[in-house]
Amino acid sequence: MSDCVVGIDAEPDHGDMAQLVGGLTEYNALHAAGDVPNYLLVSVRDATGRLGGGLLGATYLGWLSIQVMWLEEGLRGQGHGGALLALAEEEALRRGCPRVFVETLSFQALPFYERHGYQVHSRLDDFPPGGVRYTPTKMLGGAVRVSR
Repeated sequence: MSDCVVGIDAEPDHGDMAQLVGGLTEYNALHAAGDVPNYLLVSVRDATGRLGGGLLGATYLGWLSIQVMWLEEGLRGQGHGGALLALAEEEALRRGCPRVFVETLSFQALPFYERHGYQVHSRLDDFPPGGVRYTPTKMLGGAVRVSR
């Protein structure tokens, strides 16, 4: 490419975003023995199939990365979150990924993850301003915790 211009797309095109992700995924695969993210979705649905929440993640390079976990307010506190985690963790083990990580903000779900065996691996203070961004991790299936 010649005569390039660098600029900001305030409302990015979904195709452009997909091209960036695809380019990075392809580059990483060259350096990761061809491994690419393998996505999974664990959902909570009512009898009509309406989505009430779920967990979106990917197994990649020996880890399950939980990217989104959300439940409608009325579904919280009923065991659905634990069930979502359990199914995702089982699938991660089936895929050969004995480690899990997730990012959560101080106003979100750190106590929930801690109740399910996650330990804070890192924290980023003042993200959001006045809060904290945590990265809880968990070793699955009796795996030995990797030292930092």
